[in-house]
Amino acid sequence: MAWAKPAPALVERYDASLPPDQAVERRKMFGCPCAFVNGNMFAGVHEQNVILRLDETGRARARERFGAGPFTAMGRTMREYVALPGAAQRPAAEVAQLVAEAFAYARSLPAKKPKGS
Repeated sequence: MAWAKPAPALVERYDASLPPDQAVERRKMFGCPCAFVNGNMFAGVHEQNVILRLDETGRARARERFGAGPFTAMGRTMREYVALPGAAQRPAAEVAQLVAEAFAYARSLPAKKPKGS
C-alpha cells in the first residue's frame, strides 16, 4: 500500500515546533523529517501525522485530550509512539508543547551509541 507524502503545511508546523536546543538532531527517515536527541527519536512526521515518543502517562493524555492514536508503520505498531492527527490545523503552541514533552522524555532515556561503534 502506498503512503501519502506529508503536506507542506504539516512539515512547516512540525519544524516550527522543535525545541531550540542544540541537542536536537534533525534527520530524515523514509523521506520524512524526524528529530533525535542522544540518538533517540522523539518526534517526526509520517503521512499526515506528527509522531511523538512519550512516556505512558503522556501517551494516555495525548489519546484522551488530543485524539492521538497508535503509530503504525509498515504493519508494525511502535510501542512508545503516538500519531497526532491534524497537527497542521492545531494551535502551534499545542503542537510545540507536545513535541517538548517528547523531547524531554527521549532526553531522559539512555543515549544510543552510533551504529558501528
